[in-house]
Amino acid sequence: MKNKALLIIDVQESLFEQEPKPYAAKEVVRNINTLSSWARTKGYPVIFVQHEEPEYAQLKYDSEGWQLQHDIQTEDGDLFVRKTTPDSFHHTDLRVLLEEQDVDELIVCGYASDFCVDTSARRAAALGYSIIVATDAHTTHDKPHASAELIRHHHSYVLSHISSFRVPIKAMTTYEICH
Repeated sequence: MKNKALLIIDVQESLFEQEPKPYAAKEVVRNINTLSSWARTKGYPVIFVQHEEPEYAQLKYDSEGWQLQHDIQTEDGDLFVRKTTPDSFHHTDLRVLLEEQDVDELIVCGYASDFCVDTSARRAAALGYSIIVATDAHTTHDKPHASAELIRHHHSYVLSHISSFRVPIKAMTTYEICH
């Protein structure tokens, strides 16, 4: 049996409350709360990753915009990681936290599908972690070349079809993960 952890990436106030909001933002937050509640009942670690950029006021460490999105539910015992690149492992203590918890499978969700979610999922797979991408619990903003909805579907599909890391990468809905 796999020892799972829920990795919630960059669901922060300045990224979710700016206009326009990310694709399906309310649904994504609701699904992340469902996943985190489920993970806690199973005894799985819930890990929040928060991006920071000192030169960008809205993502400056401990600023209002850096805080978790206001509807995100946290509990005592949740873990928190600060990062400065799209890779949640790069120059962070995430890998140490996962090793301390004896985790070998990550459920990945959050923001942005095409940057931090994708990069962190690929890095985790390269490090040997099995991955479940929560298909309805990650999001991004529209880009000039594609809608956020298409980007989300694309990254869920592409990640779940990579076999070269030699670990399973699955794409599942919140319902499928929790049941």
